[in-house]
Amino acid sequence: MPGAIRFTPGNAASARMKKTDTRQEHDALGTLAIASDALWGIHTQRALDNFPDTGRRVPHVLISSIAVVKHAAAVTNAELGLLPGEIADAIAAACGKICEGGAEIDGQFPVDALQGGAGTSTNMNVNEVIANLALKHLGKKPGDYATVHPLHHVNLHQSTNDVYPTALRIAAIAGVRRLSDAFADLQGAFQEKERAFQGIAKMGRTEMQAAVPMTLGQEFSAFAEAVARDRWRTFKCEERLRLVNIGGTAVGTGITAPRAFIFRIIEVLRSLTGMGLSRNENVVDGTANADAFVEVSGILNASAANLAKIAGDLRLLHFLGEIALPPLQAGSSIMPGKINPVMTEAVMQVAMAARANDAVVADCAAHGTLQINEFMPLIAWALLDTIAMLRSAAGKMTGHVAAITADASRCAAHLADSPTLLTAFLPQIGYERAEALVKEYEMAHAADAALTLRTFLTGRLGEAVVNEVLSAQNLIKLGH
Repeated sequence: MPGAIRFTPGNAASARMKKTDTRQEHDALGTLAIASDALWGIHTQRALDNFPDTGRRVPHVLISSIAVVKHAAAVTNAELGLLPGEIADAIAAACGKICEGGAEIDGQFPVDALQGGAGTSTNMNVNEVIANLALKHLGKKPGDYATVHPLHHVNLHQSTNDVYPTALRIAAIAGVRRLSDAFADLQGAFQEKERAFQGIAKMGRTEMQAAVPMTLGQEFSAFAEAVARDRWRTFKCEERLRLVNIGGTAVGTGITAPRAFIFRIIEVLRSLTGMGLSRNENVVDGTANADAFVEVSGILNASAANLAKIAGDLRLLHFLGEIALPPLQAGSSIMPGKINPVMTEAVMQVAMAARANDAVVADCAAHGTLQINEFMPLIAWALLDTIAMLRSAAGKMTGHVAAITADASRCAAHLADSPTLLTAFLPQIGYERAEALVKEYEMAHAADAALTLRTFLTGRLGEAVVNEVLSAQNLIKLGH
């Protein structure tokens, strides 16, 4: 067809920049050409060539956490006289650059998050970038590994199997601290609405049906309490993550690492991170088992369930007209003027994704074998993805909640028109008289469709009684 546009799906892997100016690097499998200006080396290049490109990248918080572990190892090795001070300083400077981010390291960690080898490719990617940054710090060219070597110097007395899980715990602790703060802000937003709406009487509902009277403030207090539990549970997650297996090297026995290094690095790492990290009493267990991540993910799953429930309730209250969610954007490409509750829908989707990630973390932990969990990269991606998503959702939701307004007249109209309103009067009139009044009201309403139950009760029981029973002060009182 003349002039037709042929659709060709993009491929991220094929879009990688091809460099004509290269350097040669060697490993046990042979020689590869590496772009001369790349800070990564042959191990990273092999990972790029070998693994599927899913579009998922290792989160920077995990890369930075690995760099912090490398920094601690360099400091420890230098203190013990196992690494020249000049090299240790260059490695430390390189680690600092990675943690800071910036143009120099942009694009230097291209390995896909879903990789084989329990995270070895990510560990080697970081080793190589640190080595080449350290070489630049020393005035050398990338690839001059006789001066600073990714394995002999940067990875000295370490293994992927103790570096990666330790770094993941550091990254997760940093994440849950920020998430707990985000939940605190969201809790505060709901508490503000609880206070603002405490005088608005409305109909409570169970099983999508009118139930008994309450206040809108009470309804929002339940949202605040749920988020308060999420805040506390998330804060306590740090306790589940503080035990690290650094120093255990390959399987937790500490093979190839000096005893002094094993006990000293945790102290250095604690100082660098400001976190209350401790070495596992049983490092073999800490290397083989990933159930701590499952536990943390389960707590985050509870938070996701709460966010989904709250977002769904807000959407329903908005539909009923009892509250108004702030308008954010046009809701339709065909229906002018339509505004949808998009924030609540987005938060519900985040919750769905987080709960799916929880299943992924548990499945990965269950499929580890013997002394290692080969699926640690997927655990890391799913767990850190959940933390980041929930934090962003809580942050956006906080501003959204702050802008919610209430329609007291709509709440009153729903309250006045529900037969279950009589439940509130049982202490004054008893069940039998209430039942008789319901039947009497049904007959009166059939004759006059505009007659509300509240108006009917005012005529039968008196305005003073009705106003007292249905006052916000009476509704929020515990018991009668």
